[in-house]
Amino acid sequence: MIIFEICWVIVAYLVGSIPCGLVLAKHFCGIDPRQEGSHSIGATNVSRLCGFHWGVTTLVCDVLKGAVPVWVAMLLEFSPLFVTLTALACVAGHVFSCFLGFKGGKAVATTIGVFLPLAFGPLLGACAICVLVIWRSGYVSLGSLCLVAALPMFLMMSEAVVWAPLALLLMLLVVWRHRENIARLKAGTEKSWLKGKHDEKQA
Repeated sequence: MIIFEICWVIVAYLVGSIPCGLVLAKHFCGIDPRQEGSHSIGATNVSRLCGFHWGVTTLVCDVLKGAVPVWVAMLLEFSPLFVTLTALACVAGHVFSCFLGFKGGKAVATTIGVFLPLAFGPLLGACAICVLVIWRSGYVSLGSLCLVAALPMFLMMSEAVVWAPLALLLMLLVVWRHRENIARLKAGTEKSWLKGKHDEKQA
C-alpha cells in the first residue's frame, strides 16, 4: 500500500507539472508567456497576452490539476496525510515543473484546485474575499495573497480544520512566489486591471 501511495504522489506531481498556460498560449496564440508580459505561465499573464478567454481556460486547467488528483486520493484512501501529500505534490509540480526545468507558476490556481474537493465552503469564502479585493484594487496579486491568507482562518472556523496546516504551508509558498509582486505593490509599480481599463477609456 505504501508503494501505491508513493506512486500516486508522483503521479500528482507530474499532473501538477503540466504547464497548461504555456501549452495553450504557444499552441493557440503563438506566444511564449515566459518571454512576454510578466513572464509567468499563469492565467493572469496568459489573459493579458492572449485574451480573457484563454486566461480563463488556463485558470480552469490549473485548478483541475489540483482538484482531480486530490479527489481521486480521497476516493482511494481518505487519510489526511496521504491527501495532504497528494495536494502538496500537485502544487509543487505547478511551481517546480519537471517539464520547465523545475520552474513554473505562482501556485494560486492549483491551491484553489486542491481545496475544491477538500473544503468547498471555506474556499468559497476565501475566493469571495479575493474577488472583492481585485474588484476594488485592480491587483490580481493582492487578491491572491488575501485568498491564501483568509483560507486558513476560514478552515479553522469550520469542520474542515484538519486541512488548516496544509493551507498554512501553501500560504507560505504562495507568499514566497509573490515576493516580487509584493515588492512592486510596496513601490506602487504593480500592474492593475483598473489602470488598464482606465487607459483604454482615455485612448
